[in-house]
Amino acid sequence: MDTFTTDGLIFEVTDLGADDDPTVVLLHGFPQDRTAWDAVGQSLARRGFRVLIPNLRGYSPEACPRPVSRYGLPRLVADIIALLDAAEVDSAHVVGHDWGGALVWTMRRTHPHRLRTATIVSTPHPQALAWGMTRTKQALKSWYMLALTLPAAPEYVLTRHLARFLERSGLSEDRASHYQQRLKRRGAARGAVNWYRRMLFEMLRPPKHPRPPSSHQKVPTVYIYGRDDPFFSRAVMRKTAEVARGVDVREMRGGHWLPESEPDALLHSIVRQVLNVSAD
Repeated sequence: MDTFTTDGLIFEVTDLGADDDPTVVLLHGFPQDRTAWDAVGQSLARRGFRVLIPNLRGYSPEACPRPVSRYGLPRLVADIIALLDAAEVDSAHVVGHDWGGALVWTMRRTHPHRLRTATIVSTPHPQALAWGMTRTKQALKSWYMLALTLPAAPEYVLTRHLARFLERSGLSEDRASHYQQRLKRRGAARGAVNWYRRMLFEMLRPPKHPRPPSSHQKVPTVYIYGRDDPFFSRAVMRKTAEVARGVDVREMRGGHWLPESEPDALLHSIVRQVLNVSAD
């Protein structure tokens, strides 16, 4: 499977391994694309897993709608459900980094039956992040999130200066250059920024009708963060253990860009999580 279609949009997807192998879905964040997971995905496939790695809404060239309203959490989660349906997978081990992690936190609450396990990389639980905005230095670390909600200016800046910003945050020069070049394609920068314009305030407000805790606490969940992540305070990352009870919180070396910079260590944590559940 090279593509799947939903909501009138066509999404690119990398499909590795055999169709009947246990399925792992890898979700990228901003400003990445599916290639962020190349090393981890290929290693998982060699270990006997089917691996699905989509370019998400705003990142697939034919899935970059202009209206900001089409980037709300329900639509973004529905894209992942459509991927599972297209792949004929009832439930999968879903791993998300950065904004991809935000989708996994949401799926854990809204679609727990589609998750065999949930692994969130870097992104704290939304309640922990909201707590940190007023009680820690997290607001200072999140300045760029607010900047990206401005009209027009972010697209101009990202296509000219993104690589420098990414390198300063710990990403390698070749990866930083790749992501900046990708955003120069027509509609790409707008699609990536629209996540922030629509989702930032959705992430920071509690759901209107929260589900009972038991509906998502049954999903085996791991939260992994780099001890030197420049975008999230350690207090917020540790707060996740309090607000998301039952979640296995693991600190590892490295910064924010763990799929690219620490693929072997991250692979070990993912495989450990998957095998623990498979053995039960």
